[in-house]
Amino acid sequence: MQHTIKLGIVGYGNLGKGVRKAIGQNPDMELVAVFTRRTPSELEGGNAGVKFEHISAAERYKGIIDVMILCGGSATDLPEQTPQLASLFNTVDSFDTHAKIPEFFEAVDAVARKADTLSVISTGWDPGLFSLNRLLAEAILPQGTDYTFWGKGVSQGHSDAIRRVPGVKGGVQYTVPVQAVIDRIRAGETPALSTREKHLRECYVVAEEGADQDAIRETIANMPNYFADYDTTVTFITEEQLQSEHQGMPHGGFVIRSGITGEGTKQIVEFGLKLESNPEFTASVLVACARAAVRLRGEGAVGAKTVFDLPLGYLSPKSPEQLRRELL
Repeated sequence: MQHTIKLGIVGYGNLGKGVRKAIGQNPDMELVAVFTRRTPSELEGGNAGVKFEHISAAERYKGIIDVMILCGGSATDLPEQTPQLASLFNTVDSFDTHAKIPEFFEAVDAVARKADTLSVISTGWDPGLFSLNRLLAEAILPQGTDYTFWGKGVSQGHSDAIRRVPGVKGGVQYTVPVQAVIDRIRAGETPALSTREKHLRECYVVAEEGADQDAIRETIANMPNYFADYDTTVTFITEEQLQSEHQGMPHGGFVIRSGITGEGTKQIVEFGLKLESNPEFTASVLVACARAAVRLRGEGAVGAKTVFDLPLGYLSPKSPEQLRRELL
């Protein structure tokens, strides 16, 4: 009989709630506890059957939880939490600051190897599924050009980043692809594009009373790794507008590679997503990667891993025989 994978969730925002739903859709998995920085009793109402613990109690679950799924933000939470928890548990996270992934990997890898644990970092759909499709298309079409477009949709990481700006009470950020550029690429063109030419970033911000809105706008627009390389608009709105007009979590996007396999032969590979709930979809990817982490660890693997290191079959609850019979 297959071992039931015992999971913990760290953080109970939109992503953590999505992970809880995803675990419920996978019969080979069981949620042991949710770990939070908030007072656990405050979360128990309306969450029957879920055990909440303060994050300080996590160490008591060493040897009980197979994988901790970390649902904090990439700006400040994960750089601290992933190394800390990788010293005790196998982990999966969705660290999505692309420019900092190499150094994040090195930091987590050092801790996990010392602790004899395995940590799958930077999963989700980008980084994650889009990364896999970029790799696949590039390997097949070595003479070609990659393009990645996101949106229109809410970016959780970027929204989290603007909410941490001093003077910001609430906010959301939309990533918007430039349609005219997409049409050119789908027609077979391979233009050289700057980051700024491919996307716009639209921020809707609720400022704290008395806050300097010009300073907030300047801080957001010049934030490295998030907004500095884009044409960014910051629109100030009321709390009521934020609640009524910006509570959905849609997102999506696509990866396109345009290349040639012979003289005069244009080949285009495209992978796309249309998501009504970005956090719930991201959570589902995290949960599948947790299954792969357990299988890899069972083979003796330790250290930090990315989606490039996960055999795709390990993401599925089905046996290799089933996969060959049903999907190959």
